[in-house]
This record gives sequence, C-alpha cells and structure tokens, in this order.
Amino acid sequence: MLIFENIKLALSSIRANKMRSFLTMLGMIIGISAVIAIVSMGDTMRGVFADEYKYVGTNLASVYLASDDAYGDSYLFSADDIKQIKSDFGSKIAYISSSPSERGKLTTGKKIADAYVDGLAENPSLYENLKMVYGKMFNNMDIKNKRPYIIIEDKTAKTLFGTENAVGKTLRFSANDQIYELTVSGIYQNNDSALKKLLSGSGNKRAQAYVPETLITSEGDSCWMISVINSDEISQNDFSAKLTKYIAKLKGIKEENVIISSVADEMGMIDSLMSKLSLIVGAIAAISLLVGGIGIMNIMLVSVTERTREIGIRKALGARTEDILLQFLVESAIISAAGGIIGTALGIGVVAIGGAITGLGIVVKMPVVAVSVGFSAVVGIFFGLYPALKAAKADPITALRYE
Repeated sequence: MLIFENIKLALSSIRANKMRSFLTMLGMIIGISAVIAIVSMGDTMRGVFADEYKYVGTNLASVYLASDDAYGDSYLFSADDIKQIKSDFGSKIAYISSSPSERGKLTTGKKIADAYVDGLAENPSLYENLKMVYGKMFNNMDIKNKRPYIIIEDKTAKTLFGTENAVGKTLRFSANDQIYELTVSGIYQNNDSALKKLLSGSGNKRAQAYVPETLITSEGDSCWMISVINSDEISQNDFSAKLTKYIAKLKGIKEENVIISSVADEMGMIDSLMSKLSLIVGAIAAISLLVGGIGIMNIMLVSVTERTREIGIRKALGARTEDILLQFLVESAIISAAGGIIGTALGIGVVAIGGAITGLGIVVKMPVVAVSVGFSAVVGIFFGLYPALKAAKADPITALRYE
C-alpha cells in the first residue's frame, strides 16, 4: 500500500513541475534512444548481409592478383589458368568462373531493353539462385556446348514479348559490335535482397540477364579476378591456404600477391565494424546517461530543498526515515524510467523510419528494449539515492522551521 502512495506523491510532484521534469529526462531519452537505434541498426545490417549470402553461403570467394608494378600477364588469369585450377582441385571446387559480363541491348523487332548480361559457369545455381517462374535454368551441358540460351527477368519478358510466353522465343543481344541470336530458356523473378536494391538504387533501369559463360568468352580471354566456391569437403580456411600457394606457384608470383576475399571474411569485417560502432555509440550513450543521472540528482536535490516543510510535517505525523527515503527514490526512478520509455519509443521510431526509407526490414529485439528501460530505472535509483538520503535524514524540527 505504501509503495502506491509513494507513486501517487511522485506523479503529483512531476505534474507540478512538468518542464523541469522533462528537461531532467532529456539526457536519459537521448542515451536510451541512441542505444536502441544503434543496436537495432547493427542487428538489422547483420540480418541483411546474412540474407544477401544465404543462398551462396560463406564458401564464395573472389580471387585476384596484386602487384606493385604495372600489370602484366602474370597478374591476369587466362582461360587455361581457370581450367588448370579446376582440374587440379577436382571435387574441392564446386564453382569457378571468370564472371564475364557484357553491357548491351536486348531486341525483338522494334522493342528494346538495355541490359547487363552475365555469364554463368557449370553448376550455375550455386552462384545465382534464381527464382524461375517459367522454363528452366540452362544446365552444365548447355554451358559446355555453348548453347545460345538466355535467362531473362519477368519484367524484361513483358517489355520484349508483352503477355506472350517468352520461353522458346528468340531475341538479339548486341554488345561491343557483336550480335548474339539467343533463345529464351527461362524466365526468373527478381529476388534481390533489400541490400542489393538499396545499393543499385531506383535509377538503375537496366535489365539483368544470364547466358552460359562459354558463349561470351573465348580461349584467348583473360581476366583480373575469378569467383570460386569451394565444396563442403574442405573448410574455407584450408581451401584458401591451398589455393593461395597453388596460384602463386602457377603464376610464378609471391603468395602475398594472391588476394582471396571470401564472404566469410566480409561478414567477419561487418561484425567487427558493427561491434566497434556499438562500442563508440555505447560510450556516447553512457555519457548521456551519466549526464541524465546527474540531472536527476540535481533536480531531486532542488525538490528536497523545496519540500523541506513537507518532509518535516510527514515526520511529525509519524513517517519513518525509510518512508521518506522510499518516497524520493520512487520519484527519481519514475522520472528515469519515463525517460527510458520515451527514449526507447524514439529509438524504435528512428529505426522504423530508416527502414521505411531504405526498404530494409528492421530488427528490434525485445530483450534489448527491456534491459534499456530497466537500466534507466536503475540509473535513476542510483543517482536519486543521495538526495533521498538527505531528505530522510532531515531533522523534523529544523524542517518545520524552514521558510
């Protein structure tokens, strides 16, 4: 019963000094909202990158050759190099490609669509997990035999063929003074992650299509980077170490000039970045909470001074020292918890607005919210303890004489 009476007294005091109470909460609001926003942002970005790589997995790696000097043949991968790597590593490599790409135009009669056409190697679904809605993905034999097949997006199919079923239809792809006569073998629905859509931007109007890589490459071609996916029979670290030594020997260069950047490395860097960012913001939030706590202590000291006669009257009427102590502790805890709740709502609101603007699905974990609000109340009690003790120890006779 006593606790409810103290809550009523605390709320009455807060209502009597609305602006002062709000300004006292401000430090707490800023600190808690910063914590909620940054933690949620970090969790959201981790989820976005996990979604980006969920089909490919963490075995995908990009390999390129670096040099302090001018680039020469030693720092480029030839078609023979790729074949040699694939042959010698055998089943340890699930996918390897020079990832060729051409920019040009897809045409059917008078209808035209600007497009990026990427070449896919054997086991194409390991690299690009396309959601096929009509037709099928070309297979390894199609790639090996350079069959003129193309996979186009459903929106591109509508642009070029209208409502007709585009599977089996022919179109032309022109790029770099070359014209390819291609047959549509399948139509896919764009399932790009929120991250890809954000990075590509709304202004990117070019279509994305896929063909067998053998169709747009030749024996004499070379590239500066290859994409590799190792099989599950070897760990990513062991595979990277062996591939580094192998390529260095194959190209006659130093091992440190073979750069392998894996998805696992990228995700590790992202986690590290998010952790560091969280620490920095955590430090800023801690300062805000400290300022908020000092503000609470200051306002409670003022409140104790203003209510000296009230304290004296309560003590004269029989209130115990612990009753006065509890009264002021409850008041400081309410002010702090209210700041925590407002800060939590503000933090969630900021993250929600950011998610709506960027199109990213936000992640707000309830344990983080509960801990934030609880911590703000603890801060209030800690910094309210000194003013509460001062009030509790007040001499009733002296307090009654206070003007």
